[in-house]
Amino acid sequence: MAASKSSALGDLPDEMFNIIKAAGSVLVPRLGRLALPGRKIMETPHFLAGTSRGAVPHITQDTFARDTSIGGVYVALEDSDPADYILTDERAPSHVPPIHKFRPSDGSSPLRRFVALPDETLLVLGARRTPPVAAPSANPNTHDAIAVCTAVGFKTLTAEDFAEAAQHLQADIVVGMGDVPHGRSLGSKRIEKATDRTIQWMTEQVGRRKADASEGAAQAKLFAPLLPVTCANQQFYIDCLTDELVRDVSGLAIYDLRSVEDLPEALHHQPRLDLTEPMTPHEVLQRIALGMDILTVPFVTVATDAGIALAFILAAPTDPPETNGHHHIETLPLGIDMWLPTHAVNLSALVDGCQCYTCSNHHRAYLQHLLVAKEMLGWVLLQIHNYHIIDVFFRDVRQSITDGRFEEFTARFPRVYESSMPETTGQGPRVRGYQFRSEGRGEGKKNKAPFTRLDGAKDLAVERASPDTHASVGDLDATSLTEKRE
Repeated sequence: MAASKSSALGDLPDEMFNIIKAAGSVLVPRLGRLALPGRKIMETPHFLAGTSRGAVPHITQDTFARDTSIGGVYVALEDSDPADYILTDERAPSHVPPIHKFRPSDGSSPLRRFVALPDETLLVLGARRTPPVAAPSANPNTHDAIAVCTAVGFKTLTAEDFAEAAQHLQADIVVGMGDVPHGRSLGSKRIEKATDRTIQWMTEQVGRRKADASEGAAQAKLFAPLLPVTCANQQFYIDCLTDELVRDVSGLAIYDLRSVEDLPEALHHQPRLDLTEPMTPHEVLQRIALGMDILTVPFVTVATDAGIALAFILAAPTDPPETNGHHHIETLPLGIDMWLPTHAVNLSALVDGCQCYTCSNHHRAYLQHLLVAKEMLGWVLLQIHNYHIIDVFFRDVRQSITDGRFEEFTARFPRVYESSMPETTGQGPRVRGYQFRSEGRGEGKKNKAPFTRLDGAKDLAVERASPDTHASVGDLDATSLTEKRE
């Protein structure tokens, strides 16, 4: 499960994060426990579900609470902040969006109440989505702001406004704003500039948090973003985290695996939030092997949109016995393409033995029908199933670390399962504007037209538009009448 149900909400350890088991210092898998007041204890390694506009894609709030075991979600400020802090020109006059005016009467988190998130679910807030849409310009960030993708295009979000919004929304964990050029690498000169900016932004946010704390305001745990380079290349920033900000930072947000290769010992005890966007369970295992504690798993929703039902487990079937001195095994797919017409008369569950709501109550034929009919319930049922599969996967990962068999399972997993998701044969739900960046003129449509002309209809329309100039009115009427009868 996403959290220990036997743990009482008030019976929490003094520290937010405790490492229970680790075979070494840095680049090793480790068991941990993340505990925050009012939230169920989360056993790590674990995952965060990505959200769109504050909700897990395809999952309504009641379905989230009733039919899933998701223990934490990641929410991006750019999803909910298209106006007050960003739109300031005359063509789009500034106004305050509802979420920034909303103040619950019980003093609870405005963001949690606004998106109707259950009280026990962990809420993590960052500036950008995961995965984010890359900005169109080569250097989208400035000395005091970053580029964010809003409902009205790319705009800038200043560090001051981000800190103000984070304080008002009262998430459980806030990922500090860093100069991270998503989709691009940092050059040597650019690294120095990014280091200075991130130090400045983090210092300013910590200063604001201290001022608000003196007034008795609730404080979220602050995770420091590490630049997507080695720690040696951002040494001044690392020194700042281990010296000036050591008492103010509660965790680390990782955007590149190189950042943990030479992580200083003074930061080993901090929980690590992986934002490197793993796209397969193989990459998830790789990150856990490097000591990641909390991971985002964007490939779950990608698979759901593609109509793929995930079908992998960590304790995969063992290798078959040798035949003529050789192992012969066909790797298993990571998922099942539910668009295939072979499922139209298949009354079995999506995955044999799966205990999720979808597999317990429906079958492949029904789900294939929903997808072909473009019924949104099809993607709802797929998302419920896929998050159950990833929840069981992480549960097995934790058990394997406890039993000392993680390396064994990790080595066997790629021998049993394919390295990539199966290709989809159908069309997913409509792509929204905030999910991609326009490349310019001549770009094709992202969504296919629901209706098109029949074969030859265009030529027939041209012929009808150019009648014979010598034809009489009676001939035209007769032709029209014949066409109508046909």
